Amino acid sequence: MFWNVAWRSLAQRKASVLLTVAALAVSVLVLVGIEHLRQNARTGFARTVAGTDLIVGARTGDINLLLYAVFRLGNASNNIAWRSYEEIAALPDVAWTIPLSLGDSHRGYKVLATNQNYFSHFRYGSDQTLVLVQGTPFDGLQQVVLGAEVARRLGYQLGDQLVLAHGAASTSFTLHDAHPFEVVGIFAPTGTPVDQTLHISLESMEVIHRQGKEIPALEQLQPRSITAVMVGLKSRIKVFQVQRLINQYRGEPLQAILPGVALTQLWSTLAIMEKTLRAISALVLVAALFGMAAMLLASLRERRREILLLRTIGASPLFIGGLLQLEVLVMTATAVVLALGAASVALALGNEFWVDNLGLQISANLFHAATAELIGYVFAGALVIGALPALGAYRMSRSVPAGL
Repeated sequence: MFWNVAWRSLAQRKASVLLTVAALAVSVLVLVGIEHLRQNARTGFARTVAGTDLIVGARTGDINLLLYAVFRLGNASNNIAWRSYEEIAALPDVAWTIPLSLGDSHRGYKVLATNQNYFSHFRYGSDQTLVLVQGTPFDGLQQVVLGAEVARRLGYQLGDQLVLAHGAASTSFTLHDAHPFEVVGIFAPTGTPVDQTLHISLESMEVIHRQGKEIPALEQLQPRSITAVMVGLKSRIKVFQVQRLINQYRGEPLQAILPGVALTQLWSTLAIMEKTLRAISALVLVAALFGMAAMLLASLRERRREILLLRTIGASPLFIGGLLQLEVLVMTATAVVLALGAASVALALGNEFWVDNLGLQISANLFHAATAELIGYVFAGALVIGALPALGAYRMSRSVPAGL
């Protein structure tokens, strides 16, 4: 009976109820959506690189070096001389190095020049290695290995030819069309910037930046400089010693950073923005809850006859007050279901946007601990604010005698 009375009461005021539910659903969508994106962004950034002890680049800010070397965001302030790279690689505590050279693109996707160490030592996620779903790593000039998203979005297959462009813009008028590349491999999806990157050899990068179509011998294609270096050590105990050694390098101003520390600095920098977004979304939710309470309070005058009827058939003031709270819970639950459904659809349809712009896979699955906690706060807030109209109904019903 309790449920039927609440449902019939809401159905009689369907227009105002639907608008209230819609407003509440939008506020829950904003609250849950922002928190979900924040959690996924943190997880995605953290899993982008693993097993790398140091990242070395020209002297700049720690965050800037991390962003352009790992996430392909922004640009390097300067390059590293090849001689400096060789000296770093020759340090006794260094187990392996991955040279990285950036600066070119293909239809808006970044091109990364590196060597075979990239395929052997690059790790992401929980120490996962890169896997080729098609083809093989490049082993010669003018060969390219594509990230999964590049191949999917541009429709490339093994054996296709493509032309790289100078610079990182989506539209370039400086094409390296004298040296087309052949697709020799395609990586499996990783959910990292690797998916949005084209990979070529350092020698191939030298070839396309030389004048003319003649290709010199491989030994003549040693790079003059590179953008950054990923470094793996024989023992992580030596990480601070090697970092200090590189930071004090006299050949040129270099900087070595610990990826985890730099990532922590990045989140510290963004903490104010995160808190601001969460505060705004919480205020939007509170405004929607107060709107729901105001709608129910305004409807009490219209419902005087309904309350009179309920009292006539023997309903207690507590029953009537509880009826208002049940209506609040029904509207809140409906709004939450609508918000979660809309958020899941939006995340599934907008996944390509996040992949293209941040190189991150944002999960459409909203059912995790953080979402459950937020939904709990939503219902708690609804019950607290819903107590206002419930108390008004309780007081009104006490002024009406029970029975006939």
